[in-house]
Amino acid sequence: MTKPLWTPPQDRIDASNLAAFARKAGLPGGDYAAIHAWSVNEREAFWSAVWEDGGVIGDRGTRVLGRDVMPGAEFFPDARLNFAENLLRRNDDTEALVFRGEDKAGSRLTWAELHALVSRIQQMLQAEGVGAGDRVCAMMPNLPETIACMLAVTSLGAIWSSCSPDFGERGVLDRFGQIEPKVFIACDGYWYAGKRLPIADKLGAIVPQLTSAAKIIIVDYLGEAADIAARLPRAQSLADAVAPFAARPVTFVRMPFNHPLYILFSSGTTGVPKCIVHGAGGTLLQHLKEHRLQCDVRPGDRVFYFTTCGWMMWNWLASGLAAEATLILFDGSPMHPRNEVLFDYAQEERVTLFGTSAKYIDSCRKAGLTPHTTHDLSTVRLLTSTGSPLAPESFDYVYDAIKPDVHLASISGGTDIVSCFVGGAPSLPVYKGEIQAAGLGMAVEVWNDEGRPVRGEKGELVCVKAFPSMPVMFWNDPGGAKYQAAYFERFPGVWCHGDFAEVTEHGGFVIHGRSDATLNPGGVRIGTAELYAQVEQIPEVLEALAIGQDWDNDCRVVLFVRLREGVALDAALEDSIRRQIRTGASPRHVPARIVAVADIPRTKSGKIVELAVREVVHGRPVKNKEALANPEALDLFADLPQLRS
Repeated sequence: MTKPLWTPPQDRIDASNLAAFARKAGLPGGDYAAIHAWSVNEREAFWSAVWEDGGVIGDRGTRVLGRDVMPGAEFFPDARLNFAENLLRRNDDTEALVFRGEDKAGSRLTWAELHALVSRIQQMLQAEGVGAGDRVCAMMPNLPETIACMLAVTSLGAIWSSCSPDFGERGVLDRFGQIEPKVFIACDGYWYAGKRLPIADKLGAIVPQLTSAAKIIIVDYLGEAADIAARLPRAQSLADAVAPFAARPVTFVRMPFNHPLYILFSSGTTGVPKCIVHGAGGTLLQHLKEHRLQCDVRPGDRVFYFTTCGWMMWNWLASGLAAEATLILFDGSPMHPRNEVLFDYAQEERVTLFGTSAKYIDSCRKAGLTPHTTHDLSTVRLLTSTGSPLAPESFDYVYDAIKPDVHLASISGGTDIVSCFVGGAPSLPVYKGEIQAAGLGMAVEVWNDEGRPVRGEKGELVCVKAFPSMPVMFWNDPGGAKYQAAYFERFPGVWCHGDFAEVTEHGGFVIHGRSDATLNPGGVRIGTAELYAQVEQIPEVLEALAIGQDWDNDCRVVLFVRLREGVALDAALEDSIRRQIRTGASPRHVPARIVAVADIPRTKSGKIVELAVREVVHGRPVKNKEALANPEALDLFADLPQLRS
């Protein structure tokens, strides 16, 4: 049995929210395995206790679990609540939001000031006719105004959806065009890596195509909001839009437990992104559980997560308000103007939960940063990592160079459940390379190809019992066929997440990567279809295929292109391809390597086969070659010199 890197002191276990929660249920506070077993075997008692422990505001009704099937489970079928009401439960002069931008711009909002801002935005939205079920979409940095707009939207029972401002025109329209927002909110620009990046031209292309949006709101960040609004149809700056309204008590429209709250998007691997609809009650309960019980967040804690508004971790971070935490917001490059900028921020703002990506931790390791010797991180109790598997050497790095007595929680879940399947447990030790445990209430197992649970070998991560944060539905999916196919096609009635995973000897988990062809550079999920939509606009390119190549404890994007006859892949063409992808999709989509090939393998039905190419590139055998129309094309991808460095 390997030794743990860190074991929580007994007094810390005893003082945790989880221990208090367990004691109320008549369970030993330090026995996570016993608590977890109870949580999945007695789900009605468990989720009822989560409601009570989290102080959920609303009418719970008489039932906890109605239909108990996947998909279609009904949690709290008689309940009525409002998501924003639960996040805005405080209204005082302590800090609710702290913001810092890469350009050093900063702001602070107390709970009372946040209430006032939400009230004025709410009144503006009501004047535009926004009500229950309407969609409001935002293309925003991680600003306090973004949180306030989300709260105003959801206070009315309307549905919020967001992306970050580095998305290209097509990426925005592929998402928001499907859900037809009544109001579209955008910033005037953003900062990244020392560059001031206005987006007026991009908005000029997007807004005329979002014909459903009766109102366009431009939020000031670069000082250009009023000028941009004057040039766009149906547009107003946020300052002008809320000017007629004085702050008054926020009103909250209580809706059924599963009333739609958020629309998040799949990566778009096989076409336009799927629109994943999450319910208010399930999101709230799951996040209260994760913040309070898995992360031990307490009132007054200061919670930071490095995220953009296009990643589900922004939605997760926002829910920290329901645990009465102060949210510490940041927007920009985490390595500019110096590599230590996030640790500077954590020290200055006395952060208690420091959340980031595995790639960021690895970048700090490679840069030789030693925050343990350069920064006072004494307030940081929990360091969480997600986005991609945290490499074993990064576990060592955290304890050697960042903080030797921190609770390191590698967590994993996804946009699909707007939360985690596996993650941190405050009463368990941390082992190198392992996620500590399955989340409470999550009946997570690893199954082999025959559908049997396995331990100590790789298989599919599944959840065998229903949980509250399953999607309510996919937008524009009559009959639920896409929803069914996404999670329940392989093992009927069992959620199959698409992660290749393993249960360890300690009962922890190792995620070995996605089971499908989704690209994941730096922990950001990218769909190949989003690249193809841009590359195919290059006249010299006939077709393309993208894979993720395992490289340096991460995944790098490799783009293969089949070119027109007589065209060579020179530096100018590579630059043209990268520029098109950067501007049309986002900087994160830009491939690390571009390789020209003579042919691209396809199935007999004409579909390109990313997974087969990925196997060849990694020197692994390809199954089912007989399904290919041109299997000989796979030989073109074997042992390529361009992919050795």
